[in-house]
Amino acid sequence: MPMHDWTKVEAGIFHAFHHEWISEVSRALNRILPEDYYALPEQVAAGFGPDVLTLQGGSQDGADSFSESHSGGTATALRTRPKTRFVAETDVEFYRRKKSSIVVRHASGDRIVAMFEIVSPGNKSNRSAFRAFVEKACELLEHRIHLLIVDPFPPGPRDPNGVHAAIWDEVQAAPFELPGNQPLSMVAYECDMTTRAYVETVAVGEPLPDMPLFLEPDGCVMVPLEATYLTAFGVMPKRWQNVLKAE
Repeated sequence: MPMHDWTKVEAGIFHAFHHEWISEVSRALNRILPEDYYALPEQVAAGFGPDVLTLQGGSQDGADSFSESHSGGTATALRTRPKTRFVAETDVEFYRRKKSSIVVRHASGDRIVAMFEIVSPGNKSNRSAFRAFVEKACELLEHRIHLLIVDPFPPGPRDPNGVHAAIWDEVQAAPFELPGNQPLSMVAYECDMTTRAYVETVAVGEPLPDMPLFLEPDGCVMVPLEATYLTAFGVMPKRWQNVLKAE
């Protein structure tokens, strides 16, 4: 199924789809994550969300269980670096020019290792909202929380080269430019002493690629974006499916 043009419907319609999609992603992750990891939808980390958190259980007393276990489901946790259209790496440890003092915590006491976020219209609705989104993404990266961000909306006045370019500008002087024929983006951040970004781009009408979600440096699972998108879209009201499918 091709990516749809979500600018054709109001924000509330996308919000309903957004809820279904993150639920599907959470279920998919819990089928493929190593046994000591789990995903929860609709959690809030430092005000960033709600979307999907990937957490590590406390049974190993902080041990690196990912190194010792494979997938809890049918997929395999990867130890090779994923191949995406664009790859960038910081040459220094991730540190923003405008540093925040907020510490990311989770009420359950289990350790956050990664987060999945789908950009919503509200994140780009005004300068303050967009700045808050970028700040909170940077906050998580500073604390070495791996991120996967999917942006199904084209660039606007606040993000002329997409959300990733705005985040990357916090640490790197080298700008990132979206290809004009593929304005929708997905970016996976791998957090270590340096931060790597793996970026894919698509256009309306193109399928979504699977994207890596890192659980630790050099260790990730592949998130089935297209399959989960298809399932979530399939339960949308036919009235809105028809609007989005129309030429």
